[in-house]
Amino acid sequence: MSPIHPENITVLENSLVKSIGENFCLDHDPDVIKQLLGDTRSPNTKKAYEKDLKDFFSFIAGCEPSRDLVLEFLHLEQKHAVAVVLKYKAHLIKKELAEATVNRRISAIKSMTAMGRKLGVCTFTLEDIKGEKVEAYRDTTGIPATDYAKVLALVDRSTLKGKRDYAILRLLWDNALRRNEICSINVGNFNAQSRTLTILGKGKGTQKQTIDLSAKTTEAIADWLVKSGKASKYKEPMFTVIAYNGNGKRISGEAIRRLVDNLCQQVGITKKMSPHRVRHSSITTVLDKNNGNYRATQRFSRHVKPDTVMKYDDNRQKLQKQMTDILADLV
Repeated sequence: MSPIHPENITVLENSLVKSIGENFCLDHDPDVIKQLLGDTRSPNTKKAYEKDLKDFFSFIAGCEPSRDLVLEFLHLEQKHAVAVVLKYKAHLIKKELAEATVNRRISAIKSMTAMGRKLGVCTFTLEDIKGEKVEAYRDTTGIPATDYAKVLALVDRSTLKGKRDYAILRLLWDNALRRNEICSINVGNFNAQSRTLTILGKGKGTQKQTIDLSAKTTEAIADWLVKSGKASKYKEPMFTVIAYNGNGKRISGEAIRRLVDNLCQQVGITKKMSPHRVRHSSITTVLDKNNGNYRATQRFSRHVKPDTVMKYDDNRQKLQKQMTDILADLV
């Protein structure tokens, strides 16, 4: 056996005299909100948490949350904490905020307390505070394909911006992608030969999923990549800003929203449009074309729950109106 080097002996001796856990010490007073935001992947969720928690502490304490203020709240007794949050919820309802908004703000507080429990600075739960009942996807009908065809036709595909916009608009319709899914695409996620695209789906973290593309979408993306000089820059964002200010930066979800809204207004669509409303339109159209095939539609839309697809189908067929008309004709 070879002798132990003197330097290694010194390291070993130093380690033996240290108290257990000394190398893993944490702050005695953790910043719970900072930890919560650091533990959240979605940029949109982070923004929502920050906004909602600021509103909560502004109401209960008259100022924005600080480390000490958050800890003061998290150190409350169960009944006191529940009373404070119920008072805040009553305040939100009195302001006549939408049920979904109320639920989101209460959810942010619950997430903060859950993180506080994980960090050992909170002993209460807010499970007794129930959310408001929300009817999800009230209007999922969107617009017909003929209207969206007018939107596509409005794009000037001879320009670099037009090539980019056309590719984005095709992904919104042909694959019903969410705007954040489009924003996160890199050049290397696209495979023109196999006509596939790898995306970060909603709630998937870093787990990517591969979707098939239509020939038209594949051609549109390839055209944009070649003309923009991005075809071989695999690690760069697929879609970027084309403007003197911010040129080359990854395109934002807000930019895609404005693109859809402006073009739809120009072609005379009166319904307020957004990327998600285009997604609604695509899913409803798929149900029309496949005669209500739920399984195929769920695969296409990538919804986790079949019940969500059923809601689209209910809005598409207007079943309640049909039953009402039948009853009216009987008397």
